[in-house]
Amino acid sequence: MSRSEQSKGPSQRQLRVGEQVRHALTEILQRGEVRDPILEGSVISVNEVRMSPDLKIATAYVTALGREDMDPVIKALAANAKFIRGRVGPSLRQMKYMPQFRFRADTSFDNFSKIDELLRSPEVARDLDHGEGDENE
Repeated sequence: MSRSEQSKGPSQRQLRVGEQVRHALTEILQRGEVRDPILEGSVISVNEVRMSPDLKIATAYVTALGREDMDPVIKALAANAKFIRGRVGPSLRQMKYMPQFRFRADTSFDNFSKIDELLRSPEVARDLDHGEGDENE
């Protein structure tokens, strides 16, 4: 495989392993195994895990439902990353190396709501209504 083909996106292996890591992380967080006051009061959703090409770094994109400020949640997850890594180990025993975890706030839902807000704006609705009238003529 040429270098240009590799730079187009993640490999099938990265995607598969990322999904396995996402499932393992979700189980740990749903069971409440991480004892942290900030995390115990939050419902955390792991939306995506991106693996580095060598599979040694897993970047998890998370959302805490019902929370506006994600910084304390990200800091709490980062502080407990080694504990989480140890708890995820048995679920990922087929991996040669256990990845290091990095946590980032997932902003995709914010982007979706901004796009939805734009599509519902009066200016866009006016343009859409005007466009439908042109097709009938």
